[in-house]
Amino acid sequence: MQKYFNFFTKTSLDKLEAYTRLMRFDRPIGFLLLLWPTLAALWIASEGFPKVHLFIIFSIGVIVMRSAGCVINDLADRKLDGHVARTSNRPLVTGEVTKEEATMLLVCLFVIALILVMFLNLKSFYWAIGGAALTMLYPFSKRLIWFPQVILGVTFAWSVPMAFVGNDTAVTELTWLIYFINLIWIVMYDTLYAMVDRDDDIKVGIKSTAILFGDGDRLLVGIMQAMTAIGIIILGNILGFGWVYFLAAGGVLILFLLQQYWIKDREPAACFRAFLNNNYVGFIWFLGVALGYLQI
Repeated sequence: MQKYFNFFTKTSLDKLEAYTRLMRFDRPIGFLLLLWPTLAALWIASEGFPKVHLFIIFSIGVIVMRSAGCVINDLADRKLDGHVARTSNRPLVTGEVTKEEATMLLVCLFVIALILVMFLNLKSFYWAIGGAALTMLYPFSKRLIWFPQVILGVTFAWSVPMAFVGNDTAVTELTWLIYFINLIWIVMYDTLYAMVDRDDDIKVGIKSTAILFGDGDRLLVGIMQAMTAIGIIILGNILGFGWVYFLAAGGVLILFLLQQYWIKDREPAACFRAFLNNNYVGFIWFLGVALGYLQI
């Protein structure tokens, strides 16, 4: 038990720095990939004029829940990460953070998430429980099924109905369309991410869509990119957006084509570059939504 209390009594600046790396503060791409569709959903749920307190709550919520997901992931993979070059220097692998300290950090993150939800309505609390359960499920799915990227998509995209519920807006077919667009996009870019680690994952027994798809990976990534782009266009038509939104949709399509060019030889560095590029995809989509409500 004392090992858990050390989290509060023996925290130094070096330890705090290790905690930030455990939560991926040094690699904010995960926060951004979760943030943009969350904000897009919040803008749509509020018809272009989100309340300030909701913007703040959901923005902080993205940071908190993404951090919690990273901690859970590293706790689950702590015995495997040392065998993968990209993850061999994570704090739980190097011993900078103990299992007990990581567990206490996770508890603190869930407490913060609970406090945030208390500023929303009761329905949001129930939806948040579902989101927390999915967050805890994903890391273990990599050992059980060949498509953990789908579980990640279901989990990450949960912020879409959460935005509608938090805004006291009915969850309708429109909500689920946005959810589906987001889910397909997430599966696509996490497949790109898995292509980076494919060889190492095969060695340690981690399952992924990159391994499942095999030589068909580029084709299936392309199909998911096309589905995402078409979904974005359909969404714009339903919402009656103007030319700026569809210009943004065109920008998304161009970025997808660029990603296809980068991954043509399946080189890990190029696949990782394509993965990172999806930050701009999300930002352009959100910007198109925000400007679309200004009737530009």
